[in-house]
Amino acid sequence: MIDIKTIDLRSDTVTQPTEEMRQAMFSAIVGDDVYEDDPTVLKLQEKAAFMTGFEDALFVPSGTMANQLAIMTYTKRGDEIILGYDSHIAVHEVGAAAVLSNVGYRTVKNADGVITGRDVEEAVRVSDIHYPDTGLLCLENALSNGTVVPLEKMEDAYTAAKRYGLPIFLDGARLFNAAEYLKVSPKEITRYCDSVMFCLSKGLCSPVGSMLCGDTAFIKKARKNRKLLGGGMRQVGVLAACGLISLEKMTKRLHIDHGNALYLADKLVELPHISLDREAVHINIVFFKITQPGFDHDGFAAYLLDNGIKINGGDGGLYRFVVHNDVNRDDIDYVFGVINNILH
Repeated sequence: MIDIKTIDLRSDTVTQPTEEMRQAMFSAIVGDDVYEDDPTVLKLQEKAAFMTGFEDALFVPSGTMANQLAIMTYTKRGDEIILGYDSHIAVHEVGAAAVLSNVGYRTVKNADGVITGRDVEEAVRVSDIHYPDTGLLCLENALSNGTVVPLEKMEDAYTAAKRYGLPIFLDGARLFNAAEYLKVSPKEITRYCDSVMFCLSKGLCSPVGSMLCGDTAFIKKARKNRKLLGGGMRQVGVLAACGLISLEKMTKRLHIDHGNALYLADKLVELPHISLDREAVHINIVFFKITQPGFDHDGFAAYLLDNGIKINGGDGGLYRFVVHNDVNRDDIDYVFGVINNILH
């Protein structure tokens, strides 16, 4: 039987751990992380804190847990948080902040997804017996739409929030992609937040895990909240070993994914009935629409799967393809050929 490669464009969470990661897992020195004596976890946390410019860091199972820990740690019951209308926290986390932290959402809806200083000014609640307290500003960079927020716009929102004494949390799931696009250190981005989350399993090839970074007092409180949520782990150094490779090596190859995303975009726009904004391809994500009248959107994903290509279904004709370490240019050429057969 011939082993046919499956090209998976659903997300950069689907990456396989590298062979080096598998060997690192095998030989990792471990302890009990709840007792804070797993040396590999401690090393990962120290490195994550250093790379983001914070005092401390916490290894957690997922980005969603890290986001919810930040909200839980900063807010009190009944508070309201300011966040983007299309942000991951608002759309893709099962309403967890309302359930776990008992906070309300004060969403900002802008076409580009960027929260401005003026947005913050308008969203902050004044002192009134009828209103909830504003407890937190949640920013994103990169955004869920795959674009990167310029530093001056982050500074604008940050400065406005600080005028009201608000803490600022950054959902930086793809923080290193944003830094690569802006050609800056991650520390230049995290200057405009009080804490940050980034994923090790989105584009950095770790099988599991995200990092929550902030000052010592914040991380101490977040660690206890992690235990509350059932996120206290034991000999988790076997996973942290992968995270170290993610930070030391995989962050340095993200420019390859970005280049491949632009290559994919340039191929797709050659096809008829494709609507795609190349200027919006900032990182490793390509959004496009298929505008062919009567196009069978329901059958599109199934047809690609029959040809060894995995994608998510289109939302109103809008598709998202994500490239990563397991997708190369030959793969992109193959995908182009298959779609070309459909649209011609």
